[in-house]
Amino acid sequence: MRYALLIYSDPDAAPANGSPEQAAEMQQWFAYTQELEAAGAHLGGEGLQPVSTATTVQVRGGRTVTTDGPFAETKEVLGGFYLIEAANLDEATRWAEKIPNSGYGSIEVRPVMEFPQD
Repeated sequence: MRYALLIYSDPDAAPANGSPEQAAEMQQWFAYTQELEAAGAHLGGEGLQPVSTATTVQVRGGRTVTTDGPFAETKEVLGGFYLIEAANLDEATRWAEKIPNSGYGSIEVRPVMEFPQD
C-alpha cells in the first residue's frame, strides 16, 4: 500500500539556514532517504520551497481567485513529503517516526487513493 508522509513544521523551529545544526540535520535527512531506498520503501518525495512562494487557487461560483501564500493560517506549514510503500499503517507510522524533524514538527501519514486502471 502506498502512503504519503506529509512533513509539517514551524519554520522558526528549524535550524537556521547555513548553521552547523542545519548541516547536521541535512545529513540525517540524507541518511533517512537512503534507509527508505535500501528497504525498497521509497517511491518518491520532495522538499518544498518556503511557504512565502506558495499560491493558493480557489474556484468559487465559476470565478478563479488566487492568493499569495498558503490558504490556512497556521504556524506549521507543509515543507515536503515522502511517498512510500508500506505493508500497513503501522509500518508507515514507523517510517514517519524516523523523519528528522518529527521532534519539532509533525508528520501526517495518509494512505494514497488507489484507482482501478480500467
